Amino acid sequence: MEFTGSTFKGETKDGRMDGEGEYTFPTGTKYVGQMKDGTFNGKGVLHFTNGSKYEATWENGMAKQGSLSFADGLQYEESDWEYCNGYDRRFYSERCNGLRPAGESQITDFHPPRPIPDGCYDCGDGFYDPTHRVVTSYSGRFLRNADDCEHQRIVLTCRKA
Repeated sequence: MEFTGSTFKGETKDGRMDGEGEYTFPTGTKYVGQMKDGTFNGKGVLHFTNGSKYEATWENGMAKQGSLSFADGLQYEESDWEYCNGYDRRFYSERCNGLRPAGESQITDFHPPRPIPDGCYDCGDGFYDPTHRVVTSYSGRFLRNADDCEHQRIVLTCRKA
């Protein structure tokens, strides 16, 4: 694991992950749950750095059945997905709490919206600096470098300071 940048805390058998444990990827994403013969096996949860989580039943490292919860608590539904479609453009917080009074409309899911650093964009999981093509978390931690496709999408669709 030292070669990949990953870490593991938990039970082992014959030098392999086996039993309950916590596997952390180099990106900061963590798997917490059951393992067998070095793979995710049984019940386990992937905790993503943006606050989302994927709870699943795993078999030989493959998710067989699971559910995704976004950081704000919204549950992803594979069928009958109505959130943020062409007919209903409300933010999730507006769906849960109702619309704000006229003149106090929300421009992001957070009210009041996060202040954006000068020259940057709010891209949903952090701020994007188009000069350096870097996305940082809202707390200032490096998340990723944006490729051409992501750069184009952010510049065309995201809120700018």
